[in-house]
Formats: sequence, C-alpha cells, structure tokens
Amino acid sequence: MKIVIIGQGYVGLSLAINAARVSKVIGFDLDSEKIKSLKAGISYIEGVGSEEISSSLDSGNYLPTDNTGDLSEADIYVIAVPTPLNQFREPDLAFLESASQVVASSISKDCLVINESTSFPGTLRDLIKPVIESEIQGRFKVKYASSPERVDPGNSHWTHSNTARLISGIDAEATELAREFYGTFCENLHAVPSPEVAELAKLFENTFRQVNIALVNEFAKISNGLSISVSEVLEAANTKPFGFMKFTPGLGVGGHCIPVDPSYLSYISRKSGIDTEFIDLANKVNLEMPGYVSSRVKSLLSGTLVGKKILIVGVAYKSDIADTRESPSAELLKILQNSGADVYWHDDVVGEWSGSLSTPLVGDFDAVIVAILHSSVDVNAILNISPLVFDCTGKIESTVVHRL
Repeated sequence: MKIVIIGQGYVGLSLAINAARVSKVIGFDLDSEKIKSLKAGISYIEGVGSEEISSSLDSGNYLPTDNTGDLSEADIYVIAVPTPLNQFREPDLAFLESASQVVASSISKDCLVINESTSFPGTLRDLIKPVIESEIQGRFKVKYASSPERVDPGNSHWTHSNTARLISGIDAEATELAREFYGTFCENLHAVPSPEVAELAKLFENTFRQVNIALVNEFAKISNGLSISVSEVLEAANTKPFGFMKFTPGLGVGGHCIPVDPSYLSYISRKSGIDTEFIDLANKVNLEMPGYVSSRVKSLLSGTLVGKKILIVGVAYKSDIADTRESPSAELLKILQNSGADVYWHDDVVGEWSGSLSTPLVGDFDAVIVAILHSSVDVNAILNISPLVFDCTGKIESTVVHRL
C-alpha cells in the first residue's frame, strides 16, 4: 500500500514515520530545505529522532520529496498542513486549499483522501471534496475521511500509538478504509458518526484548554490583587479528587492549536448566526497576558521601562521544544520595546529567532522575565544576572522571585 502525506511538519512527519513502519510512505513538502534535511536523515522537530528517519529511509519505506511527480498511484492521501489565522484572526485555509489541489492533480486511481489538518466542521465535505472532485471529473472513485491530528510536540508519553484517534468517513466504506489504515499503527480508534463530529471535537478539545487557561490567568490577577499566592491556592484546590482539573497561569498561549482552534470555532459559529462571547473573552484574556506581565514588571521597576535592560527567557511556546509559532513572548518583546526598554532574549533550544541569536545568561539586567523554562536552563544563572526575576512559569523555587 502506498501512502502520500502532504506536509512534513510536526504533524505530517511524525505520522509519516509511524506509518512507514508498515507501509510505503511518500512525505511531500514544498519546503526544499526540509526535504533536503529529511533525505539526509536529519530531524528538525522534537518527538521524531534522526535515527528514526534514517531507519525509515534505510528500510525503503519512506521517501521525502518536493516533487509532485512522486505522488501518483497512491492508495491513500493524507493532508497534514498548517491551518493558521490571518491578520484578522480568522481562518486562513490557503495551505489546505493548495494541498487539496496537489492531491487532486496527483490522483491516478481509486483512493482514500484523509484530512488531519484542523479546521471547522464541513471542511472535508464542503472544501476538500469539491476541489478534488472538480479536478478528477468522475474518472476515479475517491473516498473521503477525517481524522484530526492530536500531536503534542515533545510529549514522549502520548504518541500516535496510544493516543485515541477519532475517525469518520463521509460514508461507511471510507470510515472502514480509514480504520484499516490507522489500525496498522494506532492502538485506540474511535469512529464517530460524521466528519463534522470529528472536526468539531478537535476544535472543542483545544477551546476547552483555551478557556480554562484564560480562567486561571484571570484568577492569577485576582490572587495578586489580594496578595495571595495563586500557586498555593491552586495546589489547595487540586486536593479535591473530583470536579476539578488543575490548570496553571502563564504568559499566554502559543503553538499550532490552543491560540488558533477557538478562533476557527467562533468563526464558523458566527457564520451560523451564533455568538461565542465566552470563547471570544477567553481569547481576549490570554492575548492580554503579555501586556499584564509588562505592567507588573514596570511597577516593580519603579514605574518605568524606559532605558531598562530586560531579558526574556524562553521564546518557544512550550518547554523543551523549538517551536515559536504564536509564542506570546513575541508580543511581550514588542510591548517592552514600545515602552522604551532595551530587550534581549535567551532560548538555546530555539537558538535563532526573528533575525537574532539567543543571548547568553551572563551580564547584568534590570529585569529577567521567565516566559518558558526549558529543562536545560541554568536557574542559578538567571538568579545571578538580575535583582528582579519575574517568573511566568511558577517553576523557579526562590523567595526572591516574583510570580504571576
């Protein structure tokens, strides 16, 4: 069986390497530099080791390519491309539409098309299928299914193998074909009644996280206003064995899911004439956290940031990965600079970001803001370079550190 996976990022590459254990997999990406690295057996994402890529290449089961000529005669096409937001924080489906066109022009026999890219309900049925059907003009029998990705970059415990996977085809045959494919490397498959159920479930999963993170971020502001430690309150609440799930405050939310998926949900809801005040408020609260942190640090620096030398530690969106997509550190840096501060950043996991290099943990700073704390970071070095350390992570144990 020949599998083509469109997109070789965090989702597509990990899917390709897992599927290549049992099938022939073509990993397609327009980024020639990514393909060059993959052909050399070099990984560029956390969660997929270079040795895994080399092993897949050596077995002959994995071919990375940027050549659309390699994509014909596939039994299954899987779309795993980014679905970001545009400048108005509305869905941008350009990558998805482009991927659908690539699939459409590559189909040369009956096959199954699966969408793993996150989008609003109806994307498979009303966008992907029409694009493909318009191209093939009934020459081939194509089945369609949805199985939204559930990849957590850097998480070694929950993987493709043991994370429950939602599947649903537009018809029963497509569902069964998807079940046969994913069943070769996934232990837990859960068929749902329609692709729309699967698509909406994915949006709600991350909207749930967005809303609860916003709640705990707002609660951190309340606790600070009452001069009570938010971490101590959360630890106390977490002793309840039912009806409570602990979330922790932070600088905001980042990555390819939590800052994005709720906006897809609110977008399609508005299209249906349904207001999403709760979701929109959660987005607003989290987007405002960099401004709140900046104001706290300004207050601790006697009311001004002008001319202050400030270091941001951590520009990735989560610890121990190099992914900076939607990182709230970017907004924090901009706010600090616009307030007159001289801003630097440190993140040896990322290394290079926005045209500059990571600053070493040496020297003297008026303030250090810990946005993300990688496990490799020397906390003592942070404490030694500034009299003011503001920890957004709650992970630094020191009586001299200020927290959310």
